[in-house]
Amino acid sequence: MKKTFILDTNVLLHDPHAIKSFDANDVIIPLIVLEELDNLKKASSELGNNARMVMRYIDSIKGVKEGDFSTGVKIPEGPNVRIHLEIKKEKIRDFPLPLDRSSNRILLMAHLLKDRGEKIVFVSKDFVSRVKAEAMNIEAVDYENLKVSYASMSKGIQKFEVTKREIDQFFQDGTPPLVAAGFKQNDYCLLTSQERSSAVCKFNIGTKKLEPLVEVHKDVLGIRPLNMEQKCAMDLLLRDDIKLVSLIGQAGTGKTLLALACGMHKVFHEGVYNRILVSRPIVPLGKDIGYLPGTKEEKLYHWMQPIYDNLEYLTELTSGVGNGDASLDFIMESKKIEMEAVTYIRGRTLPKLFMIIDEAQNMTPHEIKTVISRAGHGTKVILTGDPSQIDNPYLDKDSNGLTYAVSKFRNQKIFGHILLEKTERSELAQIAADLL
Repeated sequence: MKKTFILDTNVLLHDPHAIKSFDANDVIIPLIVLEELDNLKKASSELGNNARMVMRYIDSIKGVKEGDFSTGVKIPEGPNVRIHLEIKKEKIRDFPLPLDRSSNRILLMAHLLKDRGEKIVFVSKDFVSRVKAEAMNIEAVDYENLKVSYASMSKGIQKFEVTKREIDQFFQDGTPPLVAAGFKQNDYCLLTSQERSSAVCKFNIGTKKLEPLVEVHKDVLGIRPLNMEQKCAMDLLLRDDIKLVSLIGQAGTGKTLLALACGMHKVFHEGVYNRILVSRPIVPLGKDIGYLPGTKEEKLYHWMQPIYDNLEYLTELTSGVGNGDASLDFIMESKKIEMEAVTYIRGRTLPKLFMIIDEAQNMTPHEIKTVISRAGHGTKVILTGDPSQIDNPYLDKDSNGLTYAVSKFRNQKIFGHILLEKTERSELAQIAADLL
């Protein structure tokens, strides 16, 4: 049976191309949704950009196709798109919610269209709105076109037990043991034996063999990997042929610190990249740093405080306790490190950079695409975050941009992924992560 999908505003802001995703069904865009998009279209944030994209698309399909929005305009992807006007108050019957907010007015429209016999499905990223719809016996669903399963995500590391002789041979001449298949691009492997000897290696999908990690002399800016996961993550960060790296893990696993250390090593010591660009999403929906007082640098300082904390730690490791501030000032004055809000990356072309996107779990799939597509020739992009700690009210473990990017890039030879599970910040941090 043909269905009528009513789209909430947050669906279109989450995915500006959502209208195309409903096959040969009716798609209704309430007038109140268009008004909300119109109010957002002047914003300089990603939400403003998405609102403009939706408005332009709606205008374009009306201009090239026959029909009108009251009865429906059929688009090439299959859906019949309708714009529905406000319902006059005298037509309200048996509706239990007050009309003091836009979400309830959209639900009123769904309620009346259901009474007319249409098979209504209300699509919203807002949990409370879906609950209210279901309470009125209206089918309600989350928008899942850009969802992937976080639970089924690969850790990027596999473990195999082999003989001690095979491990010794691997250390001696690099001859890898034969292990079971099932590796993906740039997966890592921990070889163990009953004698408690072990080796960490990387799978080369071209040769179908395990190979040693990148050789690191002593440490990287005073940082040494504290566990096997960090060792694999550092290997990915130091490989210039891998252009996109995702590091996922809870607080204290070393994601951002490792990324900054390897980035500074590549910029200041090896000169592979011109500079480091560090960015974080501005989480509060509908706001950006323009609402804060001061210059852009002053606005960003508090938002980027976790990054500065890591930089101070690294400079103290390399310069000695008490000398970190002077070293940090020198690094910042060199213009080799740039801090930028994700909002202002759109539209730029960024060549030969070591680009770190921190807290990437708070970005939508569309925002992640916008950022990664800014990478110019010679740029390496690092995505760090924890999908179990999301501040964006319309995202979850499965619908955020970080999880989505890992799923889509998993079989690309320029992509590597590691799930870090062991907290190394402190014993207290580890216990808190486990218990709270």
